[in-house]
Amino acid sequence: MIWIALVLLLFILQMAFVIFSEYQRPNKTVVWLIVLYIFPIIGFLLYLFLAKEYMCSPAPSQEQNREWNRIKADLMERCRQRIRKNHHGETIGQDDDLHALLSGIPVAPITACNETMVFSEGEGAFEAMLSSIAASEHHIHIEFYIIRDDRLGTRFEQLLIRKAQEGVHVRLLFDGIGSRQLGKAFLKRLRDAGVETGCFFPLLASFMNKRINYRNHRKIVVVDGKTGFFGGLNIGDEYLGEDPKLGYWRDTHFSIKGDAVLWLQFTFLTDWHRVTGQIIADSAYYPIQESQGKELVQVVKSGPDETMLEIIFSLIVTAKKRILIETPYFILEPGVFLALKTAILRGVDVHVIIPGVPDKHLVYTATLSYVQELLRAGVRFYSYKKGFIHAKVIISDDLAFSGSANMDIRSFCNQFEINALFYDGKVVNRLVDDFYRDLGESEEILQSKFEKRNALQKMQVVFARLLSPLF
Repeated sequence: MIWIALVLLLFILQMAFVIFSEYQRPNKTVVWLIVLYIFPIIGFLLYLFLAKEYMCSPAPSQEQNREWNRIKADLMERCRQRIRKNHHGETIGQDDDLHALLSGIPVAPITACNETMVFSEGEGAFEAMLSSIAASEHHIHIEFYIIRDDRLGTRFEQLLIRKAQEGVHVRLLFDGIGSRQLGKAFLKRLRDAGVETGCFFPLLASFMNKRINYRNHRKIVVVDGKTGFFGGLNIGDEYLGEDPKLGYWRDTHFSIKGDAVLWLQFTFLTDWHRVTGQIIADSAYYPIQESQGKELVQVVKSGPDETMLEIIFSLIVTAKKRILIETPYFILEPGVFLALKTAILRGVDVHVIIPGVPDKHLVYTATLSYVQELLRAGVRFYSYKKGFIHAKVIISDDLAFSGSANMDIRSFCNQFEINALFYDGKVVNRLVDDFYRDLGESEEILQSKFEKRNALQKMQVVFARLLSPLF
């Protein structure tokens, strides 16, 4: 009887620890209590390693913070001057309150003089990246969540080796979980040629430091500080549609020139500092931009310590005509979920395209639980049938928001992401055209579909929904 009492006491203490630690996030508290109830000891260990609040470690010194603040202040002043010179007196955005919020983001100023190219699939985007890298003269900065040692990865590897041997500064960042299959031989060949590499939260170290849940999901290429690429693509053959299970790969990626590139560069170099401890402050990495474009673009970086959730919420609650969403995963934070429901009540047309072929079945099952509830509210959902849709796009009236972030809680709260707000009609219209083309290759999801499910399928949806705050 004593051991039963001890086990019960231990269980109560574990529950109390979770409740005390997660009292500010009640939705996650409930999920972890369920996990703890089903797996009493294992569940608590999972909580300790997966649910730790993110803290930057080692914390930057005061001198390092001063240096980054100086760089940031210089860049922001340059961007403000270009805005005043090229867009003086113009109204930006669809709503004064929204404009005030977007303009007030401390590390994401609205930038001027940009030229953006939109890619709707991998082949064109990768060829543009490789071409730009081949023409580089000073530096190449590359950061991806996933890098594979396959045919496409080999093309990048060989080109980076050649450029490093030519004297170009080449720096490569990859995520410790996303690129966990990247072999040592691949990295050794790069390093032997002079390419500097860094691993963001390596697998073993992040497990020991309880950071395994915080991943760098960004995809960034910066060439000579003047040309940037970002979006949804990683480096791997599947992003060219060569995965036999998923087939055709539909994604959204961007090439950009102009002041926005300065903030892609700033994001990469702060990540480089986080991984290597090096601060690269040479003005050669922040050159005067030569672009004569007219587009306004706002680069937004986010992570566990700086969320983009407020932006997504604001785009939804200020929409007056339409909200168009494309996302591979649809796991919503309660505020965003409520915002979509109230958008319907305001008479806004809300259309969402999700994959027809899932790559993660548990996440897809959880997605369907949100779909079912929002269908009742009037949101229209579509299942993409041509292949796998990996595009991450939100269109709110005449603004577009796109990049690496999915419409899920991981991207909202746990992952380091890079997105951009597009204010220019040309870019927004292109993304709208892509959306409606995808809509033509999709099948509408009807409420009747859910009524035909058997008891086991309904139980799977309930279970996945309960766990969804952890996805």
